[in-house]
Amino acid sequence: MSRVPNGGRPVRRRPAGRVTKEELRAQVKATRADIERQFEATKAQLDATTERIEARTGRNLILAVLIGLVLGLVMLFSLIVVKEIFMVFAAVIVAFTSFELAEALSKAGRSVPRIPTVAAAVAVVPAAYYWGASGQWLAVLSGILLVSLWRLVEQVVPALRTAGGPLLRDLGAGGFIQVYVTFLASFAVVLVGEDGGQWWTLAFLIVVVAADTGAYASGLLFGKHPMAPVISPKKTWEGLAGGALACLVGGVLLAIFMLGEPWWFGVVFGVVILSSATLGDLAESLIKRDLGIKDMSSWLPGHGGFLDRLDSILPSAAAAYALFLIFG
Repeated sequence: MSRVPNGGRPVRRRPAGRVTKEELRAQVKATRADIERQFEATKAQLDATTERIEARTGRNLILAVLIGLVLGLVMLFSLIVVKEIFMVFAAVIVAFTSFELAEALSKAGRSVPRIPTVAAAVAVVPAAYYWGASGQWLAVLSGILLVSLWRLVEQVVPALRTAGGPLLRDLGAGGFIQVYVTFLASFAVVLVGEDGGQWWTLAFLIVVVAADTGAYASGLLFGKHPMAPVISPKKTWEGLAGGALACLVGGVLLAIFMLGEPWWFGVVFGVVILSSATLGDLAESLIKRDLGIKDMSSWLPGHGGFLDRLDSILPSAAAAYALFLIFG
């Protein structure tokens, strides 16, 4: 205690080093403000990086990775644990994809009945799984017939009636969906139904993902020379080289450690799947270009639509089944 001259009242001195409540609040407030500034700066950098990547590649990287992981885990579980689950998974994917393509074709003036299109696509899956290639062919042909007859019956409805030329184009569009989506996708189901076929299906899916990932990363880092600027401006030769390297490495490793085949088969496997995946990707890009759309739909954020993710898988399924028949 000590006294001061005015009034002689006692004044408590603050111990040396002690912080008052006001000073503590000020320090906490300053620290919080500093953390918020750092967080905002980091978020701005991340947003800017994401925008650059999206502008370069045309997709939201974070959402694409998350959705890809979810779909990949479901597919992996269905192939390794219970193969029948893969049949359900395939039926759902084919149903959404066929409906999606029918919706996209409607924007170009093609009238494809949705109900028989989806029903026929789903029916092919169990037929292909339980009866193999014969069931697959019979189900696909029956689906084309069902969709065509449904569209012809719709002619009795005045609002749905069209002239001869547009009607033929509608019938062709309905058959195209059954061949392009349903028939090609069902090769994966036929392959899974074979003894040990689930490992071949898993192998070709991994190689397709490797091709897409390798091309994505390589094109993002080194892409300068467009591969098909008219069809798909964002694809580059540097990206194709990265995808090829990933396919060859993945093909050799999978052939040795998963399929029990020699290393040279892994090279063949990688080259074939790379070719089919690239052609499938370009074919879907050409379809979207003719329809005047960027994505088939917006059902899968970061990916576009289901067909935007299946474009490389569809022809690769047929290629993998052919390799299984020859080598497996």
